[in-house]
Amino acid sequence: MINNFFQLTKPGIITGNLITAAAGYFMAARGDIDWLIFAAMCCGVILIIASGCVFNNYIDRDIDGLMARTCNRVLVKKLITLNTALIYAILLGVAGFSTLYLFTNLTTVLFGALGFIVYVGFYSLYFKRKSIHGTLIGSLSGACPPVIGYCSVTNNFDIGAAIILIAFCLWQIPHSYAIAIYRIKDYKAAKIPVLPIIRDIKSARNHIIGYIIAFTLVALMLFQQAYVGIIYTVIITALGAYWLYIAVIDYKRLDNHLWAKRLFIFSIVTITVLSILISLDFTADPHVLITAS
Repeated sequence: MINNFFQLTKPGIITGNLITAAAGYFMAARGDIDWLIFAAMCCGVILIIASGCVFNNYIDRDIDGLMARTCNRVLVKKLITLNTALIYAILLGVAGFSTLYLFTNLTTVLFGALGFIVYVGFYSLYFKRKSIHGTLIGSLSGACPPVIGYCSVTNNFDIGAAIILIAFCLWQIPHSYAIAIYRIKDYKAAKIPVLPIIRDIKSARNHIIGYIIAFTLVALMLFQQAYVGIIYTVIITALGAYWLYIAVIDYKRLDNHLWAKRLFIFSIVTITVLSILISLDFTADPHVLITAS
C-alpha cells in the first residue's frame, strides 16, 4: 500500500526536478549556503511536484490505460480510490506551498505556484489532450524548479533566473519530442496531439534542431552575463554540438526509434551535466563584476 502512494507521485520526475532545483540554488548561493533554506526549498519542491503528479495521474487515468508504458499505473489498476488520491494530492500541495512560504520568500512561492498551475491546470487538463502546443506549454512548468531554487536565495527574478528559465524551457522541447517519437505507438493509441503525430517526424526533427541550437545559445548566456566560468562554457558548447550532431547526422543513418532513443538519453545527459556545472563552476557575484567594470 505504501509503495502505491509512493509510485503515485512519480518519483522519477521528482528526482529529476529536485536536481535542477538544487542546481538553481547552488548557482545563486555561490558557495554561501544556508542549509536550512536549502533543505526547506528541496522539501517544498518535492511535495509540490508530488502533488502535481498525483493530480496528473488522476486526470490522465483514462489515457494512461491506453498506453503500454503507463497502463499499470496505480489509478489505472484501481489500487487506490480516486477520492483518496485527490485528498492525497491536496495534502501534498498544502504541505509543499506552506513549506516554501514559511522558509523561503514570496517570489519562490509564486514560481512554485506558476509551475503547479501550468502543469495541472493548463497542460494536464487541456493542452496535452487538445493542442499541438501542449509540449511548449508543459515546458514552462518543467523549467520552474531551477528558478525556485535560484529565487529561494535571491528573492529576485533577475537576468540569471530568466536565462535558466528560458534555457530549461527550450531544453524540454527536443527532450519531449524525442520521447513522443520513441513512444509513438503509445501516443497514437492515446490520441495525444504531439507534433510528430499531427505533422510528421521530419517536421519534428526540424523543430528539434532549432530548439537545440536555441537552448545552447541561451545556456551560454550565463557565461556572457558572468554567472559561470569557462569550464561550463566549453562543456556546454561541446554537449550542444554533439546533441545537434545526433539530431542532424544520426537521423540519416538510424531508424526513427533508435534515433529518438539516442536523442532522449543524451538530453538527460545534457541537462544533468548543466545542472552540475552551474552548481560548481560559478563566478563571483556577477552584479559586482558588472559594476566594477
